[in-house]
Amino acid sequence: MFNRILIANRGEIACRIIKTARRLGIETVAVYSEADRNSRHVRLADQAVLIGPAASAQSYLSTEKIIAAAKACNAEAIHPGYGFLSENTAFRQACDDAGIVFIGPPASAIKAMGSKSAAKKLMETANVPLTPGYHGDNQDTDFLKQQADHIGYPVLIKAAAGGGGKGMRLVESAEDFAASLVSCKQEASASFGDDLVLIEKYITQPRHVEIQIFADEHGNCVHLFERDCSVQRRHQKILEEAPAPGLSAELRHTMGEAAVKAAVATGYVGAGTVEFIMGPTGNFYFMEMNTRLQVEHPVTEMITGQDLVEWQLRVAAGQPLPLRQDQLTVTGHAIEARIYAESPDKDFMPATGTLLHYHPPANSRYVRVDSGVEQGDAITPFYDPMIAKLIVWDEDRDNALARMQQALQHYQIAGVQTNIQFLSRLVGCPAFMQADLDTALITRQHDYLFVPAAAVPDATFAALAVSELVREANAPHQENSPWDIHDNWRSNLAATRVFDFQHDDAKVTVRAQAHSQGWTLHINGQRFDANGTALDAQRFRICINGHCQDMTVVRNEHQRHVFYGDQQWLIHNTHDLPPQVGQEQDDKGLQAPMPGIVVALLAEAGSHVTRNTPLLTLSAMKMEYTISAPSDGIVRKLLCAVGEQVDDGADLIEFDASAA
Repeated sequence: MFNRILIANRGEIACRIIKTARRLGIETVAVYSEADRNSRHVRLADQAVLIGPAASAQSYLSTEKIIAAAKACNAEAIHPGYGFLSENTAFRQACDDAGIVFIGPPASAIKAMGSKSAAKKLMETANVPLTPGYHGDNQDTDFLKQQADHIGYPVLIKAAAGGGGKGMRLVESAEDFAASLVSCKQEASASFGDDLVLIEKYITQPRHVEIQIFADEHGNCVHLFERDCSVQRRHQKILEEAPAPGLSAELRHTMGEAAVKAAVATGYVGAGTVEFIMGPTGNFYFMEMNTRLQVEHPVTEMITGQDLVEWQLRVAAGQPLPLRQDQLTVTGHAIEARIYAESPDKDFMPATGTLLHYHPPANSRYVRVDSGVEQGDAITPFYDPMIAKLIVWDEDRDNALARMQQALQHYQIAGVQTNIQFLSRLVGCPAFMQADLDTALITRQHDYLFVPAAAVPDATFAALAVSELVREANAPHQENSPWDIHDNWRSNLAATRVFDFQHDDAKVTVRAQAHSQGWTLHINGQRFDANGTALDAQRFRICINGHCQDMTVVRNEHQRHVFYGDQQWLIHNTHDLPPQVGQEQDDKGLQAPMPGIVVALLAEAGSHVTRNTPLLTLSAMKMEYTISAPSDGIVRKLLCAVGEQVDDGADLIEFDASAA
């Protein structure tokens, strides 16, 4: 086994690898960019090496800097995690040339699976089921259309070098094929430097089912069963579970055998995932093979009791697989939810900010949190906005669902917008609970999942007012000064306090009158009898009309991040509220909705455009966002350039709607 490894990654996967390495007595070396100087993976590792500025191309994607760091620290092996250089053939070769063990598959396997087209050709020779389609090199437009006509619509046009949902177009009819092909090739070229595409039959109501495989250098290859990853947004996974619901033992066995065939055909070594598209009748087809550990690997660990990172380390050290196929079994059911800094109601736009309050549910036999952050850390615009992975396990799927709902209710984050409440609705929506799964589930359940923000209940405002009163009563005061004691004593009339709160556009006044048992509060004509105690600086036990419940309040100047029951709210104390905060904002025009890099200017200065005409594309946190004309008008001036890093709210285009 290795004495020291370098982890060529960041965030939660780096922390995850460190955890296993430490248990095995292996020293770890972290690498970090200037933006990650104070990150959790840097704090956890035995050593850490600065490798460059925030931009990935100059740090985490720099083969030369990572190899140099490994040599300088005498690391025997490099674990690439996932993303970044994990599936980069040149990086694997550089490790070989430097005499450093790459904890992953051989370069030949990475290369074979790097092209969707080449991979499908290889799978065809291995008798792995393929989606009907064309995977050849002829890229003539007329020829490709003939292939699509022969396959039958709807079809998918897919970039051969694609991934992450980019370079993909659904074509419903022959009339739409030519325009979709041009659009797909342009995106493929811009994203991957290769406009080669393939054509496949579009499977209606598709499920995304993948098989975890493992192989060693001694000719052994096993699968560790399947995961369902059908629930996605922006073609990216958001919920995963294992085992996949509704699969018969025969189908599970058949898919597992097909995945092993795929691995053997590539001469595979290490951890990999064979991904299949499965139709409503159980027919399944090879989609791609990921030659690395997957983000969702914890659900497989939970149902098999195996540590897949340990397996990776042992295989890379030349040891045989720890178990044979007949020794692997499934126990219970596991579900993973990805906690993102994003705004689901704004098309899942990534969010940035500092984690003023970070309180995940406690780890236990049933709950696991893989996180790359701690309270006080920042979510920056430079990398993927995933905060953590929440994984639950129980004896069956129904109990696992209940565990997930409970865990999400106990996950508290303040300081950055998250998808936690959206995930709670998603896990609780009828389709997911009934395992009616396909990749369009979020679209199908749109009305259930995307609901207008509810008004804050008056009882919540009452509870917040009580927390303010309790906090004041417990605040330090000057000794022997009667004017600095907050005990509500008055010589004649009872003490009365007035609080003015605001949530979005709703303004609420709370009048609190003290008495011997607590307070009587009046809100919108309602009366509440209340009392409370402080559990710590942020947690309170609040009793409203005899009903007692814990409340967490995170204060940040005029803001109150309130966690109460299974809801969370951002409420302002308007005594300290700047006039513009919480009020209706004027249309700022064409400004950056998030920090990012300008990747395309789609209109010229002086051009007349119509409403919704794309004008500019920003890239940030693994997402592209197109800014369109808000109305008919004239593009007066371009205020940014391609490649420029812009801040949230930066002016991008001077637009004149009055000239339309």
